Amino acid sequence: MSSEVTQILNQIESGDRHAARQLLPLVYQELRRLASQRMLHEKSSHTLQPTALVHEAFLRLVGGEDSLSWDGRGHFFAAAAEAMRRILIESARRRNTEKRGGDWERAKLEQDAAMIDAEDSETLLALDEALTKLESEDADLARLVELRYFTGLTVDQTAEMLDVSPRTVKRNWAYARAWLRREMEGDS
Repeated sequence: MSSEVTQILNQIESGDRHAARQLLPLVYQELRRLASQRMLHEKSSHTLQPTALVHEAFLRLVGGEDSLSWDGRGHFFAAAAEAMRRILIESARRRNTEKRGGDWERAKLEQDAAMIDAEDSETLLALDEALTKLESEDADLARLVELRYFTGLTVDQTAEMLDVSPRTVKRNWAYARAWLRREMEGDS
């Protein structure tokens, strides 16, 4: 399946818009699983559902006018993680502008938890701000955080996507969490 996904991604990159129809059935279940993991922390009344998150992310990846290119399956799923991140951040910003006000508290990014309550838009926005800063300093660490946090991948799945060892993922995940915690808490 991996080589078939890569082949279809190359067709899409070459301008074959019909190839997107072939890609969705191959990646849908995995994207849906990732979105479902991420959405477990959403309230049941939340309007953004895993299916909608997958469809929106997929459309952003292959449905636009801009020609995107991927270096294979891992790069595609990393791009999907980025798209899901942006969609969730946009949703949080919309919720935050509706609230307008209140005390802003920064929450710690827990050691074992890769998730923050998606209803906590202030914390999600603080995480996005810190992650954007991390990306400018170390894009690989930011990509790891996106894969672990926004798609809920395990250490082993993340290692496979990044083509590194699980030990490297664990070490970098611990460092990235500490770095983000420091940024979000505003410590010097």
